[in-house]
Amino acid sequence: MMVSGLRARSVSDLIDEQPLSRFQIGVIAQCGTIMLLDGFDAQCIGFLAPAIAQDLSIPLKTFGPIFSAALMGLMIGALASGPIADRCGRKIVIIASALLFGSFTVMTAHADSLQELIVFRFLTGLGLGGAMPNVVALTAEYTPKRLQPIFVGALFTGMPLGALTASLVSTKMLPLWGWRSVFYLGGLLPLGIAIALIKLLPESVRFLTATGADPRKVAAIMARMGPFMAAATVSAPAPRREQAGGLPVKHLFTEGRALGTVLLWIPFFMNLLLLYFFMNWLPGLLTTAGMPISAGVTAAGLFSLGGVIGSLIQGSLMKMRGAFGTLLTEFLLCVLLIVGMAYATSFTVMMTATLILGIAIQGAQAGLNALSAGFYPTTVRSTGVGWALGVGRIGSIIGPLVAGMLLSRDWTPPQIFLAGTAPAFIAALAVLLSSALKGKANAFRL
Repeated sequence: MMVSGLRARSVSDLIDEQPLSRFQIGVIAQCGTIMLLDGFDAQCIGFLAPAIAQDLSIPLKTFGPIFSAALMGLMIGALASGPIADRCGRKIVIIASALLFGSFTVMTAHADSLQELIVFRFLTGLGLGGAMPNVVALTAEYTPKRLQPIFVGALFTGMPLGALTASLVSTKMLPLWGWRSVFYLGGLLPLGIAIALIKLLPESVRFLTATGADPRKVAAIMARMGPFMAAATVSAPAPRREQAGGLPVKHLFTEGRALGTVLLWIPFFMNLLLLYFFMNWLPGLLTTAGMPISAGVTAAGLFSLGGVIGSLIQGSLMKMRGAFGTLLTEFLLCVLLIVGMAYATSFTVMMTATLILGIAIQGAQAGLNALSAGFYPTTVRSTGVGWALGVGRIGSIIGPLVAGMLLSRDWTPPQIFLAGTAPAFIAALAVLLSSALKGKANAFRL
């Protein structure tokens, strides 16, 4: 295709029309690295809880507030960072978030009481929550729209892969250096990466054009994406109503997006409730059921491995079978698997169900994240993704708290597992409702 004679096109059109360049792949890889470290620091507390409880003489059943403190921070970070990033840019928020969660993960290694663990995990969660919606937005904005479900979905392999890494690292480091060493590793890595990203990570070129940034800055980034992009004539962005004054959050409910936003938030809430219900309590529940600590760590690792698989295949499944069919199948499968885990008497059956459940829950989450990134325009994308994740974090806070409450009331592990079928069923109903309203103007187009 010749460069000469090309009509002026928007940056978004140019990115959507061209294949991925090495520069774009590098940006996506940097976002994936942050997501992996985010997953490591978010989930390692679940693997380490039994060892921390034993070392600090803190009853395991009191760990619900510790789990939920981090999740409360994640919620606030996600809700607050989106509007900030839609005004100031993705890059600065991503780097600041990584510095924040890295610093307080290191501080968690110095905790000696329940109160300190709660405070440090909350502050860690602020950074974790701030990073996630913005790496999603940045990845979506450097990816052609036709490939966004695949690449944004694959980005979320970083979460379970980080959790799986935490599981493997914990297995090796716990007997040698204790639980504190895992937090040192989980904190120092993002601190080093954040410093490197100051030089390496570019700002979103779509964000720069949408907010009227210096055209020379836009041209410099476009030139790094390849000679075709460097030579193309870029048109000025059309004015958007989203750029009007007021809070960015209100634009999630304007221009026919209100019903779509609500229908998106329901499965986000329910699925993140399920995800953190299992990520935080699976090792403890299996230990309570009489299994050794190593069995709990193995189960958590398999759940995370399932998440890697689910996140990798989710985008392709959605393109082949459609989002409605894929998500509905996954949520109904979750119901069946959770019932199976409640009544499983074989270790092999339990581990197999845990692996498949990880595929279904975390695959569905990757799909929901990809859909949220595609549903909202550039000017409110970080806000849209951040608020969907923030609402979901309310579910992720409730899940561990409810499990801890039920455990303190002497519910058995099978009974607690069965309680997890309710959110999966409600998420399935929300997907069905979305399907029924698919033709409506303001329905969320899955």
